[in-house]
Amino acid sequence: MINLKYKPTLTGMKVILRPFHGDDLDSMEECINDTEVTKFTGSTDSEVFDREKLYNWYATRNDQSDRLDFAIVDKSSNLVVGEAVINSYDEESHSMNFRILIGPRGRNRGLGSEATNLTIDYIFMNTDLKEITLSVFAFNPRAQRVYEKVGFVLSSVDKDELEFEGEMIDSINMVLTREAWMNKRENSNYFYCRGLE
Repeated sequence: MINLKYKPTLTGMKVILRPFHGDDLDSMEECINDTEVTKFTGSTDSEVFDREKLYNWYATRNDQSDRLDFAIVDKSSNLVVGEAVINSYDEESHSMNFRILIGPRGRNRGLGSEATNLTIDYIFMNTDLKEITLSVFAFNPRAQRVYEKVGFVLSSVDKDELEFEGEMIDSINMVLTREAWMNKRENSNYFYCRGLE
């Protein structure tokens, strides 16, 4: 098991990743209820998120030692625009899962790409995990390209994982090994995980 009890603050050029604060709920509620977010996370527009449950969820994220939940803060506006999460430890493969969501105020400016790189760098630098996995729906090629740039590669496909507007959508499973991350880091001019507080 990996101990992620310590919750750092990571500073990039465009974003700050930090533990959640009590006043982040409004921003996260906006993100989670956004049409694009519900589509790409496989939620439905008809799902109603109970505000009290949502508040309790985010209020307890910093107490979890088996996962790491970051609020993504846009440095230019100081607004929370999404979350980046490492969770679901798999003992057999000594891996964890990565997921990210960016709300409407944080899109199209590279914030998600930087948040992804910061999170991945931090995890590989501060744990001995062998790999990080993720899943992305096939109708989200933009996210797939971001993950490929980070170094994730296709590992498998879950056929017809989601029904969306009458169509069956595949889930693309990807993996980034420690070795691939190290090779990419050695060949890169820019190292994301710089400012640890």
